[in-house]
Amino acid sequence: MYHTPVLLKDCIEALKIKPDGIYVDATFGGGGHSAEILKKIADGKLIGFDQDEDAETNKLSDERFILVKANFRNMTSELQKIGVTQIDGLLADLGVSSHQFDTADRGFSTRFDSLLDMRMNKNENLTAAKVLNSYSENDLRKIFREYGEVENASRLAKTILSARKEKPIETISELKNAIVNCVKRGKENQYYAKVFQALRIEVNDELNALKDLLKQATEMLNKEGRIAVISYHSLEDRLVKNFFRHGKFEGEVEKDFYWNRIVPLREITHKPIFPSEKEIENNSRARSAKFRIAEKI
Repeated sequence: MYHTPVLLKDCIEALKIKPDGIYVDATFGGGGHSAEILKKIADGKLIGFDQDEDAETNKLSDERFILVKANFRNMTSELQKIGVTQIDGLLADLGVSSHQFDTADRGFSTRFDSLLDMRMNKNENLTAAKVLNSYSENDLRKIFREYGEVENASRLAKTILSARKEKPIETISELKNAIVNCVKRGKENQYYAKVFQALRIEVNDELNALKDLLKQATEMLNKEGRIAVISYHSLEDRLVKNFFRHGKFEGEVEKDFYWNRIVPLREITHKPIFPSEKEIENNSRARSAKFRIAEKI
């Protein structure tokens, strides 16, 4: 196991695990959540998803467990391949694992100098370096503003275009040096974190993948089945909240002839659950975690 699972006790309680149920851990990673789910399953099944080949090293040796090496956005088709058409619960712990952050050559962390990669699936073609060196000024501005909520996104995009004319931006240190004049003194870490978040979301198409997962999970859930999602930034949390509450990501809630709301899920958590101070102290990755639960109606 290569990271401490966040909100472990809350996750297990949230799923209301049935001994004969079929469950999905959409973000297997280090296997910590999955190992705990299996303790509650007797003759049921647990299917873990992870597109990162490094997760294979944590595969659980248990006949009740199947690891699917795929992006969770392809959940429905991948489950159908193994004969699963309905599930009783799904857990998703979004974002980057501690292992990915701590592996220098993956390019996820500002703590190291490495190639600007940021691919969760190393077989994909788009890297952070390709984004920085090939996207238009308008596209760069858009991703920094929308995905990183960077205040001076326009200036940042212009600065990157100017820098790459001299030399392609290939490494983390080259990116930092190129944009140093865009950063407020004393706010370097926060600024770089926003820039890296924006690039990572773009490289992995994370928000659209999350939308696909939520829609597919809802369709596959049995009645009273649970979806439990841990998110780490406001963009993810907003999508989860809107979908759990309204059954869609934007716009008005649909209503029937009698003006009753047409929603597939019942929101269990009207406000997110946060980790305790003690958990944050023991596991810094939990610091920004928000946990929401919904149940199939």
